[in-house]
Amino acid sequence: MTEPVEPILKGKTILLGVTGGVAACKAVDVASRLNKLGASVDVILTRAAQNFVTALSFEALTHRKAHTDMWEQHDYEPHHIALSERPDLIIVAPATANTMARMAHGLAEDLLTSVLLATRAPILLAPAMNVNMWLHPATRENSETLLRRGVEFVGPEEGRLASGKIGPGRMSEPEKIVDAALARLT
Repeated sequence: MTEPVEPILKGKTILLGVTGGVAACKAVDVASRLNKLGASVDVILTRAAQNFVTALSFEALTHRKAHTDMWEQHDYEPHHIALSERPDLIIVAPATANTMARMAHGLAEDLLTSVLLATRAPILLAPAMNVNMWLHPATRENSETLLRRGVEFVGPEEGRLASGKIGPGRMSEPEKIVDAALARLT
């Protein structure tokens, strides 16, 4: 009889930020894969993300509360501060053009962007958007700003997009996102 293998991410906490786009459906698989590798996965869903996926889906897979409310208290400490201090890594998948712009400009308008501004944890973005949005000069500049600040990217990939267009902007597959997280954490 072989000994059970210790999960490679045991003892690690990952915060998964899910923003609004059809690729949010893939984020459910990202959360599941990270959980299977032993990570404690906290999830923040933006209001727009909740149009595509539910908090309950993430809670069922991670066995942890999914966060949607900026004003929820956590142990008598502001919620966004408590969430910003726990993770070993923050992944935003999908990372929309809007979220990337708010990050680049230091805007904290919701729970996720407040956590991203307050954290000292490394951040990994998995962009997902229309090809024209990805190639727009404003998005290119925002990406460069985030890269200079040490934010890491996985993707976007080139392929068929939700709009039917073909080009860069497709969110990387969950396996590739998890591989990038493993490379960062192990």
